[in-house]
Amino acid sequence: MRKKHIKVQITVIIIFSIILGFSIKYVSFGNPYKTKSNQQKLISYGSKEQKIIALTFDDGPHPKYTTEILDLLNEYNIKATFFVLGKFAEQYPEIIKRQAKEGHEIGNHTYSHINVKKVSKEKIQEEFNKTQEIILSLAGVESKVFRPPYGIFDEKIISAINKECSIVLWSQNEDHKDWSNPGVKKIADTILSQIENGDIILLHDYVYHNESHTVEALKIILPELKNKGYKFVTLSELIEISK
Repeated sequence: MRKKHIKVQITVIIIFSIILGFSIKYVSFGNPYKTKSNQQKLISYGSKEQKIIALTFDDGPHPKYTTEILDLLNEYNIKATFFVLGKFAEQYPEIIKRQAKEGHEIGNHTYSHINVKKVSKEKIQEEFNKTQEIILSLAGVESKVFRPPYGIFDEKIISAINKECSIVLWSQNEDHKDWSNPGVKKIADTILSQIENGDIILLHDYVYHNESHTVEALKIILPELKNKGYKFVTLSELIEISK
């Protein structure tokens, strides 16, 4: 009976180890993410040894809010990364050109914010490539960073995009659901209380409301983080510094 009990324990340990190993492989952020098929990088934070942070915005450009955010970033001399949807980049090309001219990084967020779980690899490639071409034509540079909609990633996503492109998510505590307009104070307080070295902050410049709590929250966040000594960098800079 004791031998049988020991065998059961060993079996449980082996199964747990396999599950844990799988989890570590697919949920380990920050370091190069290796799959069976390629050497794609998955990034969700940078160097913890330096007081650097990357400010990122999804789903734009928006004709009003993106412009207001750019004005604030210019006021505080901060560079950010904008993950744009190809369909909005086509609608508001001058905003993309301004982002590039002012030194911000432009990332690929697919053409129409597709749910990548529900479409084929070919559809993902089509949306990725179309948006790459739009960014290149407007900004004059090829995007080197890609953020999958909803933060979904798997082998299908990884094999569908340019291998020179890093897949970027965000730091665990830095999704504040600002797109839902939870309140200016709540957005600002959560960012300022949770910020750590190397964080990638996720915010949105396109929100489907008559006002953006994000813009007002940034008026609190940006000067406070600068006063705390944080240096804002683009994602490509964060990746390079963190190597």
